[in-house]
Amino acid sequence: MVTSDQRRRQLAREKYERQQKRRTEARRKGRQRAAVIGAAVAVVVATLVGLIVGGVFDSDKDPKDTAADPSASATPPEPKQSPSPAMAIDQKAKYTFGLKTSAGDINFAMDAAKTPQTVNSFKALADKGYFDNTKCHRLTSGGIFVLQCGDPEGTGRGGPGYTIPDENLDSLGKPNEQGQVIYPAGTVAMANTGQPGSGGSQFFLVYKDSPLTPTYTPFGKIDAAGLKALEEIAKAGTADGGQDGPPKNEVKIEKGTVTQS
Repeated sequence: MVTSDQRRRQLAREKYERQQKRRTEARRKGRQRAAVIGAAVAVVVATLVGLIVGGVFDSDKDPKDTAADPSASATPPEPKQSPSPAMAIDQKAKYTFGLKTSAGDINFAMDAAKTPQTVNSFKALADKGYFDNTKCHRLTSGGIFVLQCGDPEGTGRGGPGYTIPDENLDSLGKPNEQGQVIYPAGTVAMANTGQPGSGGSQFFLVYKDSPLTPTYTPFGKIDAAGLKALEEIAKAGTADGGQDGPPKNEVKIEKGTVTQS
């Protein structure tokens, strides 16, 4: 017969065993929860990495920043198509693009030898008055320093209905660790959508050395008087006082002419 003392010890042992069993079960469930949470975190991290690598969080893709960078690109033109002009320039000749603007004359020499497709397109467009009475729609002063022009719509979305290939992209030297080169003050380069070979008619005028990826065709060099006029435009800033937007003082291209010499 079990004595009361033995019974107490038995009950105590059974209680201890139940406690141990509950603790073991709790630990097992805790490990399961941790595994589920860890898997969920891994999925979230993998998704975020995929988004970042895919460019979803890349501020350079913001349409507002696409014309002159950290992305000196223009937003994609409206879906209208026109044939690109046939080659009609002398690649050994010298060409000058003269912009008569409301802020003063800005002239720049174009490199027909190194950028024949670009120069040929600009001459063909200028010859038919494409740039006349158009606005330079964008001025930037944060990180890069450019005035962007060449959109007949003045929205950043206009274009001639065709694209021209990139040219002369290695002329500014080897990119640094950030993948950038310096576009020197006085440089004129093509804007694009961020995709290869997507330039149209939009171009940007650099008024202060600007670090950019070497993906924008440099095709011209502004003369001293033109650079001074450009610097005066930049001093006035943007219409809203920000680092990126329409110039405070409207810059209208009254006439754009390409001459051969």
